[in-house]
Amino acid sequence: MNALLGVIFHFIGGFASGSFYIPYKKVKGWAWESYWIVGGLFSWLIVPPLAAWLTIPNFWEIITTANGSTLGYAYFFGLLWGIGGLTYGLGVRYLGVSLGSSIILGLSMVLGALLPAIYYQFTPTEGKDTIGLLTGTNWGITVLAGLLVCIIGIIICGKAGTMKEKELAGSNVKAADPHAVGSADTEAHLSGKDEYKFGLGITVAIISGVLSACFNFGIEAAKPMADTANELWKAANPGQGEFLYQNNVSYIVILWGGLSTNLIWCLLLNARNKTFSDYTNKKVPILKNIIFCALAGTTWFLQFFFYGMGESKMGNGPSSWILHMAFIILIANVWGLILKEWKGVGKKTLSTIILGIIVILLSVLLVGWGNSMR
Repeated sequence: MNALLGVIFHFIGGFASGSFYIPYKKVKGWAWESYWIVGGLFSWLIVPPLAAWLTIPNFWEIITTANGSTLGYAYFFGLLWGIGGLTYGLGVRYLGVSLGSSIILGLSMVLGALLPAIYYQFTPTEGKDTIGLLTGTNWGITVLAGLLVCIIGIIICGKAGTMKEKELAGSNVKAADPHAVGSADTEAHLSGKDEYKFGLGITVAIISGVLSACFNFGIEAAKPMADTANELWKAANPGQGEFLYQNNVSYIVILWGGLSTNLIWCLLLNARNKTFSDYTNKKVPILKNIIFCALAGTTWFLQFFFYGMGESKMGNGPSSWILHMAFIILIANVWGLILKEWKGVGKKTLSTIILGIIVILLSVLLVGWGNSMR
């Protein structure tokens, strides 16, 4: 039952992450950097402490009494994760949306799932999965098989994306990157000025993939705060099992790091592109823009709100991170079909993306099954 609940919570989190960008499409007259940072203020600064306040009454005391190294490492990994998110746009610019996304998300999934297990192999910690445990047990091997199947699904989706790009190129249609790192980059995509640079692209994609996995490392680093929240809740609620919301206190510090990176970059873009006027431009619907940004930012945070709930049921081992990433990729591709982003492509291309989605769904079932065998 715990494994099933964990899968359901991770699905809701993945749905939130795969859907959060949709409200941004309703923002009018603002450059990317303007609506990204306004939404980010809700994602990384406003909503996390609100969620912690609603679920952990003494959350601020837990933070202020935490060990300095715990806070420092949690913030540091959040900072690196923020850089990974920003370099995502450069990766897809130089490799294309499909190939770039596949490499970045695949690396993030593999490294975020396996590096902590390798670390705990050499630094044993109670309750932490090691790489030896994963490779030496039936449930661990099943989870790793699910990881492999998901990677295959990502490759298939990437292949479908490559096929789509070729068809669009043949029709003189360019696909814009919705996650480009700034308005100038977005304009380059829309005007067709971007170019394929494999050497530079693969370098940036690897950097992004590695750094994007740092969020999971941040959760590991902030675990002492989550453990404190869990212990306090158990003391007040004996016999109730693990505290569903224990990670909400950890997110506050991790996301301070992400906020720092994104705020600096977006303000630099505001200055470079002269878009500070976006925030006061009376010719655009400022209030509606803020509301849509708030909706997008809150939806984005919900991915980790539910990730924490899923992790409390399955443990912060490879299973949780694999399911989180798999559902994000799955939901994003399903939205692509619903929003008719694949309209006009050939049957072979459409069949390929559907096959990729089915394979990723199979990987989710494998990981869930493996975790239920523990």
